[in-house]
Amino acid sequence: MTNKKQKLELTWIGKDEELKLEPRILIEDPDKSYGDKSAENMLIHGDNLLALKALEQDFAGRIKCIYIDPPYNTGNAFEHYDDGIEHSTWLNLMKPRLEILRSLLSKDGIIFISIDDEEQAYLKVLCDEVFERKNYCGTLVWEKKRKPSFLNAQMGTITESVLSYAKNRVFAPAFVSGKVSGDETYPLYNAGNSRGVLSFKPGSLKFLKHRDAIYKQQEFREDTSVVKLLDDLIVENGSNKNEIRLEGEWRYGQATLNEQLNNGEYYIVKTLKFRPRRVFSGNDKEKKIHNLLDRAHFDMATYEDSAQETIKLFGDNPFDYPKPEKLISTLISAVTKKDDWVLDSFLGSGTTSAVAHKTGRKHIGIEFGQHAETHCLPRLKKVIDGTDGLKLSEELDWKGGGGFKFYNLAPSLLRKDSFGNFVIDENYNANMLAAAMCKHEGFKFYPDETLYWKHGKSTEADFIFVTTGFITAEQLDKVHSEMKAGESLLICAKSFAPECENRFANITVKKIPQMILGKCEFAKDNYDLNIIKATEAQAEESNEA
Repeated sequence: MTNKKQKLELTWIGKDEELKLEPRILIEDPDKSYGDKSAENMLIHGDNLLALKALEQDFAGRIKCIYIDPPYNTGNAFEHYDDGIEHSTWLNLMKPRLEILRSLLSKDGIIFISIDDEEQAYLKVLCDEVFERKNYCGTLVWEKKRKPSFLNAQMGTITESVLSYAKNRVFAPAFVSGKVSGDETYPLYNAGNSRGVLSFKPGSLKFLKHRDAIYKQQEFREDTSVVKLLDDLIVENGSNKNEIRLEGEWRYGQATLNEQLNNGEYYIVKTLKFRPRRVFSGNDKEKKIHNLLDRAHFDMATYEDSAQETIKLFGDNPFDYPKPEKLISTLISAVTKKDDWVLDSFLGSGTTSAVAHKTGRKHIGIEFGQHAETHCLPRLKKVIDGTDGLKLSEELDWKGGGGFKFYNLAPSLLRKDSFGNFVIDENYNANMLAAAMCKHEGFKFYPDETLYWKHGKSTEADFIFVTTGFITAEQLDKVHSEMKAGESLLICAKSFAPECENRFANITVKKIPQMILGKCEFAKDNYDLNIIKATEAQAEESNEA
């Protein structure tokens, strides 16, 4: 018998291998940034795990909605299919990304993840572990095709899943699908509830089929329900003139009904069968989303629609299996409002960023492949110019505006020289080095306008100074004389005089790169585990076939 505390979890090959990610900085490419120069929106080209790590310091707890469409049609892209290796590789791709994505979510934030049947069960259990099962909000089912695919020998497939999790369900919003149009009604009768009696005060019932008259006590029967009118009813000017009692299987008790009526609500009786329905005003009520995103209820777009969108956007250079704008706009609009942050770390052809922009949300998109420049970049330019010509733009009457900044991941801070020793990469100028060291040491890069030795700060009194020069005791004395009472300083230098060490209690001097060696993995630019490339190649083979 073991004393080890056990828990329910999914295990796989390589799960416990911890990655030591380098916190890279982001370098803007002003030639590719577009539109309003003050815009905060970001399009990032680079490995998405490193890019997420780069965002973590500034955006932890700020993202209201994350949508991702990770590669999941791995199938025959692996040499040893069906022996568990391919699932382990895929899970090792997803776990560290989900962990950082969770840290980026605001306390009321929601993440949506598109997934197919092959990996849905694995992903659900993984997300239960990362986000905690209590924060599972449900699975949306998207009708992705008008005609089924028969890749499964036993059945055709027309749907795909979208898992949803909250950072903390206690603070999570209800998922809504817009405002109620006009007055909507909700039945008071709920078959299966225990029978009870409710009293309706005068004027609280409006009758659509009953003429003005006196109606004696009676029963109103249907196949599975019975409503009893326990008092004579006087209908005058279309409503009950007197207080009456009704017996039935009711959704609410008398206290709840009284509260509704005291708030000015009322009930209508639409048919002679006498089934009251509660009236909701469409002016201030939001309609909750349901989990079937289909054409019948949402006029939902499918892959056939998104294929036409991508042809319209990119002509003879379309994108394989993009999600339609209608699907993404439904998800984003369900949980965010204008100016909320939306993030997609598997941006693909740029749909999430495009939709977020047109609906007034701030957005961050990350794409590792060439699509960042061949698809995302021109698409967002068209959105800003108001010329993408897609259906959603017409529905929103989108005329353009706004802007975004294009970023590349900086190279690794350290590289190995000809002797195998780590040295600072020559691409780093003084400003980049200072920004990078701030990230490594947990400081915000915030150069002071007057004091050269204040490159960043972690608190209002804790600062960092980064230099490639040699620090002398005299220099250290000069810096110390300029420090205010209560301030502390970390100096990161390539070299310094021995007497600088421990010279002042409130100044710590460390050598770079030695101080950061071993903290993270340097000189690695790709954490995609070849899954993305494999599935792209598989899609190309499928298209050729």
